[in-house]
Amino acid sequence: MKRWIGSTVAALLVVSAAACGDDTPSTSASPDSGATITLWTRAATESISKAYATAYNATHKNKVEVTAYPNEEYPAKLASAAGAKALPDLFASDVVFAPQYASQGLWLDITDKFGALPVKDKVAPAHVRNGTWKGKNYAVPHTIDMSVMLYNKDLFKQAGLDPEKAPTNLTEFADAARAVDKLGGDINGTYFGGNCGGCNVFTLWPSVWAAGGDVMNEDGTESKVNGKEMSEVFALYRKLYEEGVAAPASKDEAGPTWLGALQSGKIGIAPAPSAWLGLIEEKATFKLGVAPISGMTGGESTFVGGDAIGIGATSKHSAEAWDFLAWTLGDEAQVEVVAKGKGVPVRTDLAENKYSSSDPRVVKINSLMGKGKTPYAKNFNATYNDPQSPWVTAFRGALFGDAKKSLDDGATALTASLKK
Repeated sequence: MKRWIGSTVAALLVVSAAACGDDTPSTSASPDSGATITLWTRAATESISKAYATAYNATHKNKVEVTAYPNEEYPAKLASAAGAKALPDLFASDVVFAPQYASQGLWLDITDKFGALPVKDKVAPAHVRNGTWKGKNYAVPHTIDMSVMLYNKDLFKQAGLDPEKAPTNLTEFADAARAVDKLGGDINGTYFGGNCGGCNVFTLWPSVWAAGGDVMNEDGTESKVNGKEMSEVFALYRKLYEEGVAAPASKDEAGPTWLGALQSGKIGIAPAPSAWLGLIEEKATFKLGVAPISGMTGGESTFVGGDAIGIGATSKHSAEAWDFLAWTLGDEAQVEVVAKGKGVPVRTDLAENKYSSSDPRVVKINSLMGKGKTPYAKNFNATYNDPQSPWVTAFRGALFGDAKKSLDDGATALTASLKK
């Protein structure tokens, strides 16, 4: 996440009221009327958006036209369009921003439409929660990415570990990392993003959830970062860094070289995005194992990330736009577009399908969706993702400074930011 997003928030707040007033619905007799439906997305999800559109267009009169914008320009583009009452028929966004966009009225209320779907109870619950504001549904899942433990099976074997036996708790994770680190040379036991707010939210929070704890209250207005579970997770990673088991580069990793570190084949085990399984193995000469992220003594969870999508508040083709959204949640789209393309289906009942069943690791990844969470907070970006956020100050202190003071002070600062 980039600091520029914060600068657009004020603009969104100003223009949201203007956006809400013009939600004229489609007057077409059929939701598949032959309309041209505009869909905006950020560059990060351009490929899946276009894959959905191509498949839908091939079997419908409606035609979905996808426009992708550079990640750093996208929020400002949405703000400008809202102010001009010219939002696209559909727009997607990082799911953590869904509460903000929903609260500002930039998406139409789809509560009744979503509630009528036969698969509504099988759609990624964490994403549905984030697309809900004051009991109303405004967005549905568009893409899914989750956090998991990835481990180098070759290094496990060299270290005398069973490559087919993944750690089931954080103590076992730490022991495995130490065993691999003893191989010496340029090999390290683990790796983490020690200077990356989003990275640590994505990979460390699931250990708190797996242990039965949380980092915020239910409505995302109060921080619990100094709670027992979060403190224990930081203490474990801090110790691994101090022992030299975590690669030295972990301290300054801000995100850009995180994937490369794992692709090098020199890291034993580390939490990472599930989508990296294929990216790493495309170029790697080693095999990867996959395990859920666990708590200190067990349990498993994941950060259910990705993008949410809703109907633009100023759309003149809302019926046709919903026809497309409903189709994307169906079996055909989720299996023949998402699963076939090695993505994670947004439906809990499609974790095992004809494409994933050949790889137990993919089935495992897919099955975690119903066990994970997506953080819910209106002021998420400024609080956690921005490089100048209070979260970065808190976790940097917890990992490399005065841990207790950093987390106690951090909880106060984070709560103040969340309530803005």
